[in-house]
This record gives sequence, C-alpha cells and structure tokens, in this order.
Amino acid sequence: MSALIIFGLLLALMLTGMPISISLGLTVLTFLFTMTDVPITSVALKLFTGIEKFEIMAIPFFILAGNFLMHGGVARRMIRFATTLVGHWYGGLGLAGVVSCALFAAITGSSVATVVAVGSIILPAMLKQGYPARFGAGVITTSGALGILFPPSINLVMFSIATAGMNVTGPDGNPVSTASVGQLFMAGVLPGLCLSALLGATTWYRAKKFDYPRLPRASWKERWLAFRECVWGLLLMVLVIGGIYTGIFTPTEAAAMAAVYAFVIAVYVYKDMSLKDVPKVLINAASMSSMLLYIITNAVLFSFLMASEQIPQSMAAWMASQGFGIVAFLLLTNILLLAAGNFMDPSAIVLIMAPILYPVAVKLGVNPIHFGILIAVNMEVGMCHPPVGLNLYVASGITKMGISELTVAVWPWLLTMLGFLLAVTFIPEISLWLPRMLGMMN
Repeated sequence: MSALIIFGLLLALMLTGMPISISLGLTVLTFLFTMTDVPITSVALKLFTGIEKFEIMAIPFFILAGNFLMHGGVARRMIRFATTLVGHWYGGLGLAGVVSCALFAAITGSSVATVVAVGSIILPAMLKQGYPARFGAGVITTSGALGILFPPSINLVMFSIATAGMNVTGPDGNPVSTASVGQLFMAGVLPGLCLSALLGATTWYRAKKFDYPRLPRASWKERWLAFRECVWGLLLMVLVIGGIYTGIFTPTEAAAMAAVYAFVIAVYVYKDMSLKDVPKVLINAASMSSMLLYIITNAVLFSFLMASEQIPQSMAAWMASQGFGIVAFLLLTNILLLAAGNFMDPSAIVLIMAPILYPVAVKLGVNPIHFGILIAVNMEVGMCHPPVGLNLYVASGITKMGISELTVAVWPWLLTMLGFLLAVTFIPEISLWLPRMLGMMN
C-alpha cells in the first residue's frame, strides 16, 4: 500500500509538469510528515550524509572537462582523424561520425556534449557531400549516446552513488559488495566498443544499400598528421582509464586531473579557447553540475524512503513467491526502464530506479556490475526515442528537423541498439570479461 501511495504521488506531481527533482523531494516530505513518525532531524541528517560522498565530486569535474573539450576544438580534430581512417568506405562520413562519437564520448562521458560537438561539425559536411539529412541525423543521434556507456560516464558514476552503502545480500544470504566507479568504468569499455561496431555496421550497410558517397582514400601521411593533431585529446583516455586501473588515481582524482588537463590543452596547446572564454565555460559547467546535484540530493531522500518502507525487500519477496527467476526479472527491468525513458531523463531514472531494483537484482543472483551496465545501455536507448529522448531534441536543434521526422530517421540504428540491449542482458560476460581479466573482480 505504501508503494502505491508513494509512486502515485510521484506520478501525479510529475504529470503537473513539475521538475523531477522537486517532485521527488515533495513526494518524500509529504509521505514522511503525514504517514510516518520520522523526525525532521533525520531527514536533514540524511540529506547531509547522503551527498557527503567523495565520489560525487567526480561529476562536476568530468562535466567541466567535457565543457573545455567541447569548446576547445578537440571534436574537429577527432573528426578529421576518423575521416582519414574510414572515409573511403561506404558511408565514409557517417562512419567517421560513429568513430568520432566513440572517441569524444570516451574523453567526456557526456552524451549531449558528444552530439553537439560532433554533430554540429559533421552533419553540415555530410549534407554538403550529398548525404540525406535523415541518414546523418540517425547516425549522430544514436552514436552520441555512447557517452553514457564509455568511461568516464557520468551515469555510471550516478549508479555507483545511488547504490553505494546499500546492505544487500545474494541468493545465499551472504552480503554482496556494491560496484565501484572504477569497476563500472572498466566494465563499460567492451560493451561500448561492441555497440560502436554495431552502429558502424548499420551505417555501412545502409550506405552501401543506397550507394551513398565515399571519400578518396587518405594516405598514411595524412592519417599520421591527423593523429598527431588529435593525440592530445586521445591522451585524456589514457590519463583517466590508465590512472584508475593502475591505482594512481581514484575516479574522483582522475576527474579532477581530467578537468585540469582539458583546460591546458584547450587554452595552451590547441589555443582554440582564450582565457576570456574560461569564465563562460565554468558557469556552464557549474549550472549543469548544480542541476544534477540537486537531483541527486532529492534522490537520496527518495532512496531513504524506499529503504525505510522496505519496498525493495517486499518486491524481492513478491517475485520469489511468484516464481520469478533472473530471466523474467531482467526482462521486466528492461521493459520498466524503457517505459521510464518515455517521460524521464537518464539521470533521474538511474537515481530513482537503481535503489529500488538493485537489491532485488542482487537477491536473485545478478552481478552488480552487470546490472549497472544493463541500466546504462537502457539509458542509451532512452536518449534516442521520443517523447523525452534528449539526443533527439539536441539533434533537432542542429538539423532543424522535427522530432517526428527524427524519430523515423533513427529507427534502423535504434533497432540495432535494442538488439544489443538483449545481448548485454543475457550475456553477462560482455560486461564482466574486462574487469575479470584486469583482476578487478572475482
């Protein structure tokens, strides 16, 4: 009964058009102060302790690094490098867009930043070469979502924060440790590469089918010069992933180093940004960070309410009594997350759904790292389908196409992403192989 009241109130508030963060906070406070005896001091204490986590500092630092790189000419150099590699294949510029999105996503961790930075450069070039607008929009809209999966993914950081400190037990009743940011980052590498390859294959197939333009083959000298120009941006991947894996940095320290490094190469190495542009970048990063931190704060309260009312435990007991196994639970989870993607943004979905579904998943025997990647892939799909798919709106602003037209344009790539989602759901090794090989988990 408590669950129905809580979710009914939350849904009612969201239907009024109220922001997700405020809806979460009002739902929790209304329920706590009218239907429980929880003292207000406990709520205030939970608000403070819930966001007093070192890992949360990684979010504003990664956002700041992404903002510096987005305005620092890194995307342009990566597109040139990718074009020299695959431009002579069918759909060369489209394939270059997929490769560029994968590279840029791997140094920013932001889906929206990837679509804006890569799309604003490569889409006009594709139109100039004679590609249909729908083809280019479909490529960039879906490939931009790779920022959710590749490290340093902000959504993976949020999943780790949302589940950190939860006392969960496995099928045998023994405690199960939660997934760390470092483990999730490494687990996202192979799925990210696989999805990039699948999106590239879809792009190549459609380009060959409709005989879209190809560019002349670049010489090895041109490839080397393009690589040399973008190598400073690519080194950021080595700094973040290598630093975390070798233990030199924690993920939060790696985020801080990434922000400083991005500032240096944008202002002093590439010199595409002057010092007078830095305050604007800082303000944009602070605005985005404050929005996410406000959502996190209210989501912490919501998680506290879920635990207080024993809702995840009740869900796990109900599923066990109905004879639900891992397969049925994972299918239901995918359906629920894809449905949530119709009216909520990925950050809100992760922070609301993870504390509810995570204990149930672990109780049924799902690996925490596998479950985190599963949610991330669902969020990628959600970024690309209406009515709230954020990538659609960003791409719409770049291409001047309507949302309905864009929805039709992304379908071939969206179907590829849904097929990959099924593979990630039922083949855990796609997510777990690399962390196991690196000795980060048993």
